[in-house]
Parts: sequence; C-alpha cells; structure tokens
Amino acid sequence: MSNILHAAAKVKWNQSTAAKRAAFLAAAAYGVKTLYPIICKQINKRSETVKSKACTSEEENGLLLQGSEIAPTRSPGVNAEFFNQILQLVKILFPKLVTKELGLLCLHSLALISRTFLSIYVAGLDGKIVKTIVEKKPRSFVIKLMKWLLIAIPATFVNSVIRYLECKLALAFRTRLVDHAYKTYFTNQTYYKVTNMDGRLANPDQSLTEDIMMFSQSVAHLYSNLTKPILDVILTSYTLIQTARSRGANASGPTLLAGLVVYATAKVLRACSPKFGKLVAEEAHRKGYLRYVHSRIIANAEEIAFYRGHKVEMKQLQKCYKALADQMHLILSKRLWYIMIEQFLMKYVWSSCGLVMVAVPIITATGFADNELENGQTQVLVSERTEAFTTARNLLASGADAIERIMSSYKEVTELAGYTARVHNMFLVFDEVQKGVYKRSTVTQTAASDNTSAARPEMHINGPLEIKGHVIDVDNGIICENVPIITPNGDIVASSLNFKVEEEMHLLITGPNGCGKSSLFRILSGLWPVYGGLLYKPPPQHMFYIPQRPYMSIGTLRDQVIYPDSVEDMHDKGYRDLDLEIILDIVTLNQIVQREGGWDAVMDWKDVLSGGEKQRMGMARMFYHRPKYALLDECTSAVSIDVEGKIFQAAKDAGISLLSITHRPSLWKYHTHLLQFDGEGGWRFEQLDTATRLSLAEEKQRLESQLAGIPKMQHRLNELCKILGEDSVLKTTTLEDED
Repeated sequence: MSNILHAAAKVKWNQSTAAKRAAFLAAAAYGVKTLYPIICKQINKRSETVKSKACTSEEENGLLLQGSEIAPTRSPGVNAEFFNQILQLVKILFPKLVTKELGLLCLHSLALISRTFLSIYVAGLDGKIVKTIVEKKPRSFVIKLMKWLLIAIPATFVNSVIRYLECKLALAFRTRLVDHAYKTYFTNQTYYKVTNMDGRLANPDQSLTEDIMMFSQSVAHLYSNLTKPILDVILTSYTLIQTARSRGANASGPTLLAGLVVYATAKVLRACSPKFGKLVAEEAHRKGYLRYVHSRIIANAEEIAFYRGHKVEMKQLQKCYKALADQMHLILSKRLWYIMIEQFLMKYVWSSCGLVMVAVPIITATGFADNELENGQTQVLVSERTEAFTTARNLLASGADAIERIMSSYKEVTELAGYTARVHNMFLVFDEVQKGVYKRSTVTQTAASDNTSAARPEMHINGPLEIKGHVIDVDNGIICENVPIITPNGDIVASSLNFKVEEEMHLLITGPNGCGKSSLFRILSGLWPVYGGLLYKPPPQHMFYIPQRPYMSIGTLRDQVIYPDSVEDMHDKGYRDLDLEIILDIVTLNQIVQREGGWDAVMDWKDVLSGGEKQRMGMARMFYHRPKYALLDECTSAVSIDVEGKIFQAAKDAGISLLSITHRPSLWKYHTHLLQFDGEGGWRFEQLDTATRLSLAEEKQRLESQLAGIPKMQHRLNELCKILGEDSVLKTTTLEDED
C-alpha cells in the first residue's frame, strides 16, 4: 500500500493535464454509451426478425389489417422498391433520347471529367514545385509556379461550370416533373378527386411544390457527388499504381490495405447509419401539414375572428410546429453522432493508412534508392523522393476525398429515397384516380361504418367500391336508369334512381339536408363515379354547374364573367364587351363596371363583391356560356326575390333547362317537374303542380303556427284549474303530474 502511495505521489498533476484526462475519459464514456446500443442491436437482430415474423402472422389474421383499404407502406429505404421507383421517375425526366435534360447531363459529365484530369495534373505539378525547392533552383521554381497559376484559371472556371450546370440540371428536372404533374393533376378533374374521393395524399400542394423541388435538387446533387468521385478513384488509383511500378515498387500491399480499410469503414458506417429516408419523409409530411393548417386559417380568417378562436388556432399551429421541430431535432441528433464516426474513420484513420501507403512504396522502391557513382560518391535522390511523396500524397488525398464523398453519399441516397417515395406515390395516386381507383384511410372508413351501421346497416358498403355503371354521352336529355347515389365513404344515399329530363323541362329538386341533392349534381357533373346503372347525359360543355358560393378567379372583371374562358375564347365565340354588359343587365349588375373601374380592373373579387353580387356573377356566367342544362345549387339564396325571378325567367326564355335545388317557394313556378328525396333512401319523380303545392305549403305553415301555441294553452289551463280548485276534461295528465 505504501508503494502505491509513493508511486502516486511522484505523478505530477497540473491543471491542464487533469482537464485533458477528464475530457478524454468523458468522451470515451459517452462514445461507449453511444456505440453500445448499436452493437446490441446488431447482436439481437436475428431474434427481432423471428419476433417480427410472428407479429406478421397475427396481422394477417386480422388484428391490424381489419377494415383497411390502404395497405401499410414500408418506410423508404435503399432497396429494390427504391430503384424501381427511381427508374419510373427517370422515364419522366428523359421521355425521349434527345432532350434538353440529356444535353445538360452530358455537359455536366464532361465538366466533371475535365476537373478530374486537372486535379491529376495539378498534383503532379505540386510535386515538381516541391522538387525545385529542395534542389534550390529558383528559375525552375518560378516557371513551375507560373504554370500552377495559369492552370488555376481553367480549374476555377470548370469548378464554377460544375456548380452552374448542377443547378441548371436540377431546374430542368423540376420543370419536367412539374409539367408532367400539372398535366396529370388537371386531367379528368384529378385535382378534385385526389382530395375528395381519395385519402392517400393529405397535402397535394406539398407534393407538387416542395417534394418535387427537393427530389430534383437531390438527384442533380447526387449525380455530381457520385460521378466525379468515381472518376477520381479510378484515375488516381491507376496513376498511383503506374508510378509505383515504374520505380520498381510493389503496389499490391498498399492496394490491399486501401481496399481493407474502405471495406471496414463501409461496414461500420452502414451499421451505424440511421434510417434517414424514413426521417426525411416524415419531416416533409409534417412540413406539409403545418402549411395546410396555415392555409386553413387564411381561408377561414373571418369566421375565426367572429368566434374569437385565435387562441385555439394558435395552439393548433404551435402543436404542429412543435411536431416539426421535434422531428428536425431528432434528425440533427442522429446526424451528430453519425457524422462524428464518419469523420473519425475517413479523416484520421484514412490519413494514417494513407501515410503508410505512400511511405512503403517510396522506401521499398529501387528507383528511389541512393546510387554510387563511378567516382565513388553517393547520389542522394532526396529531391526525387520528395517529388514522388508530394505527388503521391496529393493523389492519395484526392482519391481518399473521392471515396469519402462516395461513402458519405449513402446518407444522401437514403434521403433521396424519402423524396423519391413521396413523388412516386403522388404520381401513382394521380394515375390510379384517373382510372377510377379510389382508396380511403382506415379511420375514415371505420367512422363512416360505425355511424351508418348503427342506424341503417343496409345503407353502407364496407370495403372497396366497384364502379359498375356506365356513362353515355348523348346530344339531348338526361336519363338515369337504376343509378345509385353513393358517397366516397360508402354511404348509399339512394339505392336506385330513375328519372328523365328532356329539353324545355325544368326540374325542381327538394328534400332534407343530406338526402343526396348535391350528390346528384356531382354525379351529373362527372365528379363522382357512377357505381351502377346507366347514365345518359350531354357532354360537359353542354352542362353548367353554379354552386351556392361561386368561385371568383384571379384576373379582371371581364375574366369573372367569362370564366373559365380566356379573352381569346370570348372573341372566338363572337362576344364583345357590349355583349357582356347586356348579360350583366339581365342579372342587374350593370353598375359594377363603372363602380370598379372598367372591364380591365384587377382586384381580389371574392372580397370586393358581396354575397349576392357573387351569386349574380355566377348566373351571368350561365348566360355567357348558354348551356343546354344548368345545375343550380341554391345559387340565388342571397339574391332578392324579384331579381331572382327575373333571372330564372330569362334563363327559361333563353332555352336553358333548369335543374334547381332551392328552398324558396317563389321559384316553384319556374319548374315543370319535381324530384323529391325523403332522406331515408327513397325518392319521388313527378310532374309539378305549382298551385296545388303552394296551397299545401301554406296549409302546412298555418297548422305549424297553430300547433305551436297548444303547449302554452294547455299549461295555462292547468294553472287556472289549480287556482280555482276545479278540474277540466282537457287537462293533461302529464302536466298535472308536473304541477
């Protein structure tokens, strides 16, 4: 014990030494703590695989997959599915052999190859400059230095061109994907069906903007980060081997050492690498949801302000942002330790191995050995060894940097897998929706099933909906033969609908809320599929739908009237501004032209126009397009009765057949037939007798007003009987018990 204390007393512990040793011990302990879970994970990998197989068998028995329509997706990763997805996207990026994108790719590749050869030349020139310094040759040193400065001009230009072409390539890829996405998105009303009929894309705007941008940038950057390093590795390795052999050195040992170190580094990094693809995909999803919440607040700002709901909305935003921030913190923490391990292996371990690889050939090479001259003196080849060492070190550093970038690119490839999965899924959903394949989320299906099955279990369809109906375009008439009205959730609003609307017939559609009135219009407009029966209807250009809240587009006042036509389309149809003024006079909006500053005035029309003016603008569009059939969904509820009657009479005089949903009895006289839903799946189609229906409605209102006073009269009668102490034959037992 005394010997130990005596030995400890001899050790000098100053403040700096103690601090260094404490820091070293803390770093070592933290490294052990970080690497221990990774090692345990690899050891227990087989047991986890066995457990996952057991869980899979339970899922197949219905524990997790019950009632779902959307199959569970695997987390994005570098696998066969990723390569299949990237191959399909490449076909979009390069639709044919000769394209602008392919030209930019070839120029980019040429610039990368040129940079590699310049790097090899500069490495050799560095060795020659060092040789002139060792040999003390100032003239030769100045000449070599001037060459080095001259070669720097094309080298820097090539570096700038590489960055320029990478950005141009990313922009070209994005343009190609955006053009294809927009074309698909606005074909066959996909933009409506994706959000209302299908539940796989929560935020299509996120996929169409940021996801495509990140994918394009990632592909272009990854191509640059992989092509040049691969060329650098091949050419520098060949140059080093040839140099060693020309000097009589054996290059097999250093080559074997390099391969072993690179292989070991790759295995360690692969074992320690987090699932960046899954993490990045989740981050993009949370970004999209945060943007969606912001857009909801902007779209409903007035309602939120009336309710004073700013605190609730702020909490929702804070919750969404916190979820995004947590995900970003998770990615940063995972990258911290991964990059630490990566830098340790690729900088320090590789640098020490590189010194061995450079030193061994120079020491063992016969071409660098000192020779004895004929006069007995020894020729010392210090300058040649210095030149060879400098050149080899620069080439090896370039090769090591290339291998480091190749191995570091694995993280970028996994992130690319996340962007690829999201972009590919977007195009997949677009294509399937166009083919009539719709998939809803499990939660939506379950909720709809629970709500419907409790009341009417026979009025709901569980599982995927099959489209068995047929739509036939005809010139005249609308005919429904056994057409069911089924919502995207599977609710059967009406099991079999049969009616016929001919020219000069005007159909009034009535019924309680949720009975299928607007759903019928969606089927007639082609927004919802026909799941059964036959539907004969005119082409879309002969039908015009006007909702209760008309859409005001971005543009001039003229654009609001002729929407969705352009000014060129208006002129092709033979319309001029004077004709548009006549139309506005029909809907009593002729004063708006002067009030807002003329036809070319550009404003935010959804805020400038009042509710009634926007509804009359929607009717003005009907008179501009003059369709054969107009689908009117309570489109004049904010218009006065006299103006409303004038508009409907003008539509009938113009030969437009009206299919109207309205609750105003004043409009009944403008219709000839009635389609009435009862809200329980039943319906009635008959000729409308306006006078009889109005008298029945008046009688109904009169009885409602009379019956509304009966409970009060009964209550007063009971009070009088109690005060007088008498009884009455009209006194109700229920009220007597209550008293």
